[in-house]
Amino acid sequence: MKTLEIEVFQCRSDNYGVLVHDPETGLTASIDAPEEQPIIDAAARRGWKLTHILTTHHHTDHVEANLPLKERFGLEIIGPINEAVAIPGLDKSVADGDEFQFGEHTVCVIETPGHTAGHICYHFLDDKILFAADTLFALGCGRLFERPAADMWHSLQKLAVLPDETAVYFGHEYTLSNARFALSVDPDNGRLQDRVQEVETARKAGKFTIPTTIGLEKETNPFLRATDPAIRRNLLMESRTNEEVFAEIRKRKDNF
Repeated sequence: MKTLEIEVFQCRSDNYGVLVHDPETGLTASIDAPEEQPIIDAAARRGWKLTHILTTHHHTDHVEANLPLKERFGLEIIGPINEAVAIPGLDKSVADGDEFQFGEHTVCVIETPGHTAGHICYHFLDDKILFAADTLFALGCGRLFERPAADMWHSLQKLAVLPDETAVYFGHEYTLSNARFALSVDPDNGRLQDRVQEVETARKAGKFTIPTTIGLEKETNPFLRATDPAIRRNLLMESRTNEEVFAEIRKRKDNF
């Protein structure tokens, strides 16, 4: 089985476009479809023909190009069963725990409600790659639009148990603002301090901060660290539940 090839590029103002290519079969999937032309350009640049869109959730900045790309390439659109009515051009709906093949590569569907009610992530099992869209960002998580904080906390825990070396591709370049917020609730975390400097250097140079890893996020992302005693002390929430601590972190980020 040949290694998957991945192309990352910018769409819209801060969305990431991601193409996944299986060199053995020629299959090429766009993870979501935020903007038509950058996706077409990226595929052409690599000499790939789009065959799939793997949709994570229904927000316009993730599905806007579904129908134009489907019309142009005749591709198959896969997306979350719990948002099926809101996904343009959906051909196949998938639910939590479902698996399907992308060439010889097994893709596992992980439902992660929080940002939206039916958001899903795609875990390429043997490749140890996770496409997390707007559930898990580098040093952050998605805003809570359709489900409460407790649901998002439990969704993030489903991702946190994946192998530490799992590469995480996320939906937006929010990392610098996330990093500065993370320091406000976890100021004594030495690994986080180092990472903030790395992020600032990368962004000044115009570099992307994608992908991250599950292990790095567990060390530095406050939204995965609601159990950490230092964060709890900083928030004066030592005796509160994990869900309550997470909710407070999310509320503070919303107002940061």
